[in-house]
Amino acid sequence: MNKLLSVIIPVYNTEKYLERCLKSVLAALPENSEVLIINDGTKDNSEKIILKYKEKYPGIIEYYKKENGGLSDTKNYGLERSKGEYISVIDSDDWIAPNMYVDI
Repeated sequence: MNKLLSVIIPVYNTEKYLERCLKSVLAALPENSEVLIINDGTKDNSEKIILKYKEKYPGIIEYYKKENGGLSDTKNYGLERSKGEYISVIDSDDWIAPNMYVDI
């Protein structure tokens, strides 16, 4: 099924910021959208946070785990799996405004 928006979030050792990032993305997400979280071989506790949100938001959050390949590789990995008409990439140590996707 096609989605309106795919938000790709590459994750590598950002446990201190990840929850704030995910909360902000989920608050701004339009209906019929997906969040692809790509674990790029993180060595901290980011995966625990990811799994908590995946369980809480089934059907919205898609989780992928891969060997470390760097930021560009991780973004491309997410692009290959996205189903959205529109694509957004948010770094896992950033957060967004609630109206980020209003005009989509």
